[in-house]
Amino acid sequence: MELAVDRERCIGAGMCALLAPELFDQDDADGRVLLRDPVPPAAHHSAAHEAAHNCPAAAITLLGRASAPPDRHTGD
Repeated sequence: MELAVDRERCIGAGMCALLAPELFDQDDADGRVLLRDPVPPAAHHSAAHEAAHNCPAAAITLLGRASAPPDRHTGD
């Protein structure tokens, strides 16, 4: 898995830094996303998926093959 961020698209909501602080931070100057680790280890793939899914500006892109996010299906 590889991560990419679009700082121009980012609105500085900070969900990524909250959900995956080992992968993302916020710029002190403008509050926009800073990518800490563009190629995270497998242990952080779930957090990367969660951060990308919850980014209100869709500023995080997951590239390449990656482990799937955990199944959150609770049943019907």
